[in-house]
Amino acid sequence: MNDYAHPARRRRGVGRRGLVGWGFASPVTAFLVVLFFAPIVLVVIMSVSRWTLLGGDQGPNGLTNYTRVLADPLLLDSVWFTLKYTVLTTVILMPVALGLALLVQEARRWNAIVRTAILVPSAMGIASASLLFYALYSPQVGPLNKLLGHLGLMNPDSSILGTPTSALWATVLLVVWRFAGFYMLLTMVGLQAIPDDVYEAARVDGASRWGTFWQVTLPLLKPTIAMTMIMSITGSLLAFDQFYVLTKGGPNNATMTVVQLIYRYAFETRRDLGMAAALSVLVLVALVIVNALQLRAMGSSEVDR
Repeated sequence: MNDYAHPARRRRGVGRRGLVGWGFASPVTAFLVVLFFAPIVLVVIMSVSRWTLLGGDQGPNGLTNYTRVLADPLLLDSVWFTLKYTVLTTVILMPVALGLALLVQEARRWNAIVRTAILVPSAMGIASASLLFYALYSPQVGPLNKLLGHLGLMNPDSSILGTPTSALWATVLLVVWRFAGFYMLLTMVGLQAIPDDVYEAARVDGASRWGTFWQVTLPLLKPTIAMTMIMSITGSLLAFDQFYVLTKGGPNNATMTVVQLIYRYAFETRRDLGMAAALSVLVLVALVIVNALQLRAMGSSEVDR
């Protein structure tokens, strides 16, 4: 007789399979709880508590940390600068990555060397790349100051990182150099997923190369572009290493990002982990909202297609 004809045996079989499933899922669950959910809960608790770096009087203080953060005049400046940096980086990085992907997607003689050269910076850590560019921008040892001075574009005795505008553009150049290869690789994956039959049909219809790009390549590449934009925007909103190494928020806090402000609250000027946690919670909420809006826009574009 079939064992599964008996309800009790069938329930025991389902129970055993459920335990096996939980056994396979438990390592990932433990990883998420220990390294993701538990830190978030701790940060939320810290954000509504008196919690200084060096100890002292600790305990609940309600929304005091949030009100102190929102009353800080440096917060609005850092938010505005972070948004400006995010827009500039994304607007420049996305077309550069797409152009590089289109340039090297076809099998040509030198494409392997070109791809490798473009991808090499992606293997370097952002802090290491920032140190490299800090040396290039240095008036003492870097070649760029003298080169720009000979071209009449700047005073060779001044620093590229000495003014807010030049420091911003210098950092954007660093980020584009560091991440262009990575986003080019993601874009190439999207390009290779487009069927050749679609391009063949466009050629049969007499579409030009430019028309094929606008009418075929770009629409079919929208999911990849949306994904890379989400990654670029999220990474730019959380920018820290490059500005900490190159400018440390200067000159006169003009290049202070939101994450730098969190670091300053926690470890530099205030040594107040409660205020740092409160601003971290605000940043987390903002990121969730931004990513939700982007995913919704991405889903709407998919429906339209």
